[in-house]
Amino acid sequence: MISARQVVQQILAGRESQPGKRAAAYAPANIALVKYWGKRDEALNLPVTGSLSISLGPLGSHVELGRSEGAADAVWLNGKPLAADSSFAKRAGAYLDLFRPSVDFHFELQARNTVPTAAGFASSASGFAALAKAVDGLFGWGLAARELSILARLGSGSAARSLEEGFVEWHAGKAPDGMDSFAERMEAEWPELRVGAVVLCSAEKPIGSREGMKRSVETCEFYREWPGRVAQDLVALKAAIAAKDFAALGAVAEGNALAMHALMAATRPPIVYALPETVAAMRKIWAARESGLALWFTMDAGPNVKLLFEARDEARVREIFPGVEVVAPFG
Repeated sequence: MISARQVVQQILAGRESQPGKRAAAYAPANIALVKYWGKRDEALNLPVTGSLSISLGPLGSHVELGRSEGAADAVWLNGKPLAADSSFAKRAGAYLDLFRPSVDFHFELQARNTVPTAAGFASSASGFAALAKAVDGLFGWGLAARELSILARLGSGSAARSLEEGFVEWHAGKAPDGMDSFAERMEAEWPELRVGAVVLCSAEKPIGSREGMKRSVETCEFYREWPGRVAQDLVALKAAIAAKDFAALGAVAEGNALAMHALMAATRPPIVYALPETVAAMRKIWAARESGLALWFTMDAGPNVKLLFEARDEARVREIFPGVEVVAPFG
């Protein structure tokens, strides 16, 4: 069994670790249009399938990282100090352990999310991507994009996709050490594309993605169908992007999201993130589409909905969802 520390040592082989005073980094959240749900290696966050996402531009995570003079790591989130036993502090500390040059070296981490934390807006993805960039900056390694994607993945699988803007594909890979499991930006541009973030609930979700995936892989009788579905959807989505066929893109993304949530519902015990407000939002979208509006949605592991539409329809979308936060991924 290959450990995350061994992967880090492999990437950093031959590089000196001379920490500076402080480093800052930003990474955008990303929303998968073809989803990642299920791991072939939990320790290294290696996925069963590939996936493809769109970045959310200004919605993401800012991180500042430096050395703490205290006797332990100091972790702050959105301006508030966190207890060492909080879930965020424990995950951040475990990740920083991979790079800690000595047992008496402690970090000061200040993180700020511009998306709701742990509510299905990929805050862990942007957070660990920003943290990987900040660690690289603090120690002055100058890592390549592929190496940073692998390091980010060790913190949160989806973080592999949050180092780049635009459309990003995460290759599942086959190697046991995961050195071929990384994400890279697609060359495609789509200036008219818009993503709308509809926050229906900002509370932390009751079941984290890590636990939910594990439960689905182990107990969902339909999970064996999932890899084939993803493979088909990746081909269809890439064709839609190449042709700038928005209706095809929306149909693939919405269908793939609903298929993932169906897997969750068929897991034992069931995992249902949708709230009554989520279902109401879906029905609004379907009604709008029936009336001729080119509007689709996608959802990650949470109750919140992300709208997919084009710039020409923004005014109509805002009429239906007045509180929507609109992002132009290529704008």
